[in-house]
Amino acid sequence: MEFFTADICDEHPELVHVLDDDFKNYGAKTKCMGEVVTVKLERNNSELIKILRDEDGTGKVVVVDVDKEYFAVVGENLMKFAVGNNYEAIIVNGYIRDTFQIKDIDVALFALGTCPRKYIPVTQGQRNVELSFCGVQFNDGDYVYADTDGIILTKEKIV
Repeated sequence: MEFFTADICDEHPELVHVLDDDFKNYGAKTKCMGEVVTVKLERNNSELIKILRDEDGTGKVVVVDVDKEYFAVVGENLMKFAVGNNYEAIIVNGYIRDTFQIKDIDVALFALGTCPRKYIPVTQGQRNVELSFCGVQFNDGDYVYADTDGIILTKEKIV
């Protein structure tokens, strides 16, 4: 995987949207790129489980927006589903848990932080919807590139 986010920003400044640096990578993969799959959650992660457990994630990055309540939506089990179905990364505009167990799983996992509790009652999630956070709008089919310098989004595949 030969790319650097800094080089993409330099070469295509008009095509690149940069997420702020609030996101930290908790997974083992430090560099990834892929086509965006969007999901909006209301505290509970049941819709995200379906995606990661049941669908081929080859070349995909799941972008998750969560109501800003303090609950984790990704942990060890979901990361195992993600690696088992070949997902490149998960970006969570929210919180995750099980950091000790997931640090060696070969999927990038970007999140705002950690929280030890999850929301148990099942709520309905929405797939394939436009998400907007950090001044960036995400749609299915966009492309994410991430490395140790940051996360960027383009509306078309560059690399």
